[in-house]
Amino acid sequence: MLEIELSLILIMAGVALLAGFFDAIAGGGGLITLPALLLGGIDPLVAIATNKFQAASATVSATAAFARKGMIEWRSGLPMAAMAFVGGALGALSVNLIPRAVLEALVPVLLIGVAIYFALSPKLSNDERRAKLPAVVFCLTLAPLIGFYDGVFGPGVGSFFMVAFVLVMGQGILRAVCNSKLLNASCNLGSLAVFAMMGNILLPLALAMAVGAFVGAQLGARCAVRFGPRLIKPLLIGVCCLMAGKLLLAPGGLWHGLLLD
Repeated sequence: MLEIELSLILIMAGVALLAGFFDAIAGGGGLITLPALLLGGIDPLVAIATNKFQAASATVSATAAFARKGMIEWRSGLPMAAMAFVGGALGALSVNLIPRAVLEALVPVLLIGVAIYFALSPKLSNDERRAKLPAVVFCLTLAPLIGFYDGVFGPGVGSFFMVAFVLVMGQGILRAVCNSKLLNASCNLGSLAVFAMMGNILLPLALAMAVGAFVGAQLGARCAVRFGPRLIKPLLIGVCCLMAGKLLLAPGGLWHGLLLD
């Protein structure tokens, strides 16, 4: 049993490294780690909480890497980050009220929804455009709303922040990637604080994944400036669809009997 648990820890640390790399560039690392945890037989609520621990490690690591390069806009970003933190905490409080059966049914559906979003999202450029909303409105609406989603579920939230900065705030893609990391880290920490107080985190697995995510995020942040998300996006869509399909057809799952009847 110990050997199996150690094997799972090592495998998930490697998965988290890969996810942290992707997440630093385009967001969406949770599209890899959360399904992998569920496929590893982890309880859905514990999987979401444990995933949040490693996700926070990745986003804090990426934020620090971009900050060292002077690419984080702290003055405008900190109020947004505070609202994202509140949204993440409220989302985590809400997910604790959702029965396990609902989570088991909901997770693959949300994964498919996120994959469709990535597939249909417009091509993003590095050109700056006029903002469609004042920064204060973005801060009071989209920042906590996306943060709430992160607390409830999470995968793809970094990409949602990035796309919001591009389409709503008119930022270029590289600037949006950098600023999205601060908000992503904030909502991760907000939801993580709630999950930690509730005792939902599987700590040994979370620590191993956090190390992998930290290393992957450092590598991804270095590649983000050069390559951007154009190569990562198709990979995220493919992984999301494959993982969702595996979860939908997993023996014993709520969807297994419905889809095969």
